Amino acid sequence: MILTHITDLVAICAKKGIRNVILSPGSRCAPLTLAFARHPDIHTRTASDERSAAFIALGMAQQLEEPVALVCTSGSAALNYYPAIAEAFFQQIPLLVLTADRPKEWIDQYDGQTIFQDEVYGKHIKGSFQFPNSISSPDDRWMASRISNEGINLAKKFPAGPVHINIPLKEPFYPEQQEQLLFPKDPHVFVFEQAQSILTDETLAKLKNRLGSVKRVLIIPGQSRPNSKLQEQLDLLSQNKNVVIVSDTISNFQSAESIGYHDHWLGNSGLTALLEPDLIISFGKSIISKGLKLFLRKTKASHWHIQEDGKAKDTFKRLTRILPTSPLPFFHWLNNNLGTQDQEFHQNWHDLDSKVESELPKVLKSMEFGEYNALYESINRVPSRSKIHVANSMAVRYMNFLGKREQEIICNRGTSGIDGSNSTAVGCTFTTKEIVTLITGDMAFFYDRNAFWHNYAMPNLRIILLNNHGGGIFRMIEGPSNQPELEEFFETKQKLSAQHLATEYGFFYSKVVNLSELESSLQDFYDDSLHPKILEIETSSPKNEEILKAVKAKISQALAKG
Repeated sequence: MILTHITDLVAICAKKGIRNVILSPGSRCAPLTLAFARHPDIHTRTASDERSAAFIALGMAQQLEEPVALVCTSGSAALNYYPAIAEAFFQQIPLLVLTADRPKEWIDQYDGQTIFQDEVYGKHIKGSFQFPNSISSPDDRWMASRISNEGINLAKKFPAGPVHINIPLKEPFYPEQQEQLLFPKDPHVFVFEQAQSILTDETLAKLKNRLGSVKRVLIIPGQSRPNSKLQEQLDLLSQNKNVVIVSDTISNFQSAESIGYHDHWLGNSGLTALLEPDLIISFGKSIISKGLKLFLRKTKASHWHIQEDGKAKDTFKRLTRILPTSPLPFFHWLNNNLGTQDQEFHQNWHDLDSKVESELPKVLKSMEFGEYNALYESINRVPSRSKIHVANSMAVRYMNFLGKREQEIICNRGTSGIDGSNSTAVGCTFTTKEIVTLITGDMAFFYDRNAFWHNYAMPNLRIILLNNHGGGIFRMIEGPSNQPELEEFFETKQKLSAQHLATEYGFFYSKVVNLSELESSLQDFYDDSLHPKILEIETSSPKNEEILKAVKAKISQALAKG
């Protein structure tokens, strides 16, 4: 018999808008699995590898902007969720993590599949809840329902994030044959109403007074989802007020009015002397560009950061004001209250950006074949109405070098790990019919190969794999690249090819080693398909290092000429 507090939990999830659940097989979690699988309003999928399952759920919740639930059995299964939970915490993505557990009297008693699961995720979770050890009274059932409501509300509350409910379960786990699950028609639900954070008139008056002494405003959008209304306000600030907007690829606020090629010159002291702002205004989450961070940390500018919960994020070591509001109303106000800015400051930034935008394609086409120019050719074929997932390490850095994109760019920059890139992209494919392109290096790709170990179609998935047979980023970093231990202890030499994986999972596959093969493979890469497609671009890590240095040198020469 399925316990009533479990059917209550599932009914509450459905009533509060949770429509998607990723299950991982296990016996202790059977009551949860069966209840979710049998509820008519909930769509369940199964992924056997819990680490991959959690990133798949993250990829879905990232796009849906609503909680996705995870269900696993007791023991180390819960620990395999941890990387994705940390990523969700720092990216502010809502997950409802439901872990089955042994009853507390059997923890640390040499019973099977037991660990200390209560609060197992430490500081990387918005909240941890523990269900009653058993349901022996109406108050126990009430408590379980209350915890279910609290957990879901907390996952949704700004900033959104993962919430853990640990659920001790005793045998029997399975209903009798022909036994029906009865879900309460009207489960007890209480709703948390979000309050809008609005700056007071007094605060706005102080800000307006401070703006009177500012002539060089620099706006930095951190990692965000696209927002057309906010994009319009930012574009107006650039057009009408000469405000400079510097947008990494993961900001999703790149346009003709923003700066997107800054990684090519920031750090060059001869070029950046006239680029220093009076005021930095930032919003969103992290940025990729190390050059931008280092540049801004050396300035004397004030820094205002917009964040609804009012928590300090002093990325540039210049923080002077925290604005507890949302970006859209603030930038609408700024458009109406900011005076015209220094036109020369605006022009200096845009002249550099335009020069790189003009020179970079010519420079890349002049180089030998490598992953840098191969990726340039490949992303120019990505459909405009699609999404691009980018793995960490060199893949996301190349994307930032290559400038502005019109597609939504998604990357796991909460913790910047390589461990769940494939799985996050797979989760994204479950939420859209648009093409989802995963751009990844070989280390991230092969590390997360279990992302494809499930039974669900992904006809809209395209994978561009940059295989240099090692951790090529360490050749690009000055520290490890200068060490004699580079090849043995930093690079991970491997001889793997994606061809075998493609055969196992029934993916279409092509491998290229030169430009003509690449152009041929790209011709039908984005045509409709019943199965995912992998385009493997094989290159040499030392050669890629040479190309990157040569491109930097040529761009620097072009900028120096003016």
